Amino acid sequence: MDKQENKAIVTFKDKLLRILLNLFNVLKPSLISIGVGLAFGFIIMLIFNPGGAFPGLITLLTGGLGSGIKVAGDILLHAAPIILTGVALVVAFKTGLFNIGASGQMIVAGYVAIHVGVLWNIPAPFHWMVALLLGTVAGAIWGAIPGILKAFTNTNEVVSSIMLNYIGTFLAVFLIKANVYNGATAKSLNIQASAELPRLGALFGNSKANIGIFIAIAVAVLMYYVFKKTTLGYELKASGFNREASRYAGMNAKRNIVLSMLISGAIVGLGGAIQFLVIGTNLGTTYDLLPQGFDGISVALLGLTEPIGAVFAGTFLSYIRQGGFYMQVNGFPQQIIDIIIAVIVYTTSISVAIQLFFANLKTKRLMKKASTSEIEGGIEQ
Repeated sequence: MDKQENKAIVTFKDKLLRILLNLFNVLKPSLISIGVGLAFGFIIMLIFNPGGAFPGLITLLTGGLGSGIKVAGDILLHAAPIILTGVALVVAFKTGLFNIGASGQMIVAGYVAIHVGVLWNIPAPFHWMVALLLGTVAGAIWGAIPGILKAFTNTNEVVSSIMLNYIGTFLAVFLIKANVYNGATAKSLNIQASAELPRLGALFGNSKANIGIFIAIAVAVLMYYVFKKTTLGYELKASGFNREASRYAGMNAKRNIVLSMLISGAIVGLGGAIQFLVIGTNLGTTYDLLPQGFDGISVALLGLTEPIGAVFAGTFLSYIRQGGFYMQVNGFPQQIIDIIIAVIVYTTSISVAIQLFFANLKTKRLMKKASTSEIEGGIEQ
């Protein structure tokens, strides 16, 4: 009995060690990239303010944890929209597309959600549900436009979605000034209380943290399931790997392109609605593109273009931005965070490219070895 128990324990330890090693190998590009980004940021801090560099780095790494439960709630509040934008970019990436129009989709969806939240009188809890739904639909429509142009006219989706970023931003500003403008703040009016997403006040004190984080995680899990377990996910991935081969296999490539961009836009739209269905969070009228749309690119790459990876990457990005806010106490501008994030993203891209290069090299070597073995076997016969 003791021998059997010992054998079971050893087997369990081996399996656990194997799982941890596999997990480390998967996360290695992201972990290396984060380390390189932080090291690069520390060097810049040393140049900028040698005496405050080390305290600044500590504040950056611990600022999100050492400031109470309210800050933890704020991290989750800001993480939800960028997680969803990251998941949306992952959906497009897996179909061989680049949805760089997330900012436009988010601002259009945000305006629709605010419009419903300010002007429509719907009883709770249906008010925020309708605003969330219509914001998602608006994002889907705006995302589908470059998909349709790509599928039927072969217009590059990067070019068309960039143009739609500006069209969406200018359209949203025009509609804000026409319908929901607050002259005192030069921003949109506050939404009604019934349109605000339910808060998690009991868990995070006075934070505005809401159910958005749970919605974001649920969407990420859903998209993971779609890509791993469904025919739709298989077809979308097949179209991304080789559009011509998928067409010859009987798949509707045009439909998959439009559907991918529509789903991607819908997820961004959901993130935009979550972003602005918070009392006190308003859309401005300065014609600036929303940064969350571009954060999605960082999240998707840092998450290794996987929906679940986007959850952790988005949370990390929100956490490090919160630390960057407190880092200003040590005399450092918050722009250092943007530099660190940029280095992390570039390093991640390079790490993934290097891994793919060596993986392809290994595959070719194995194929050559197998081919040589077959030839030698044929000669012997």
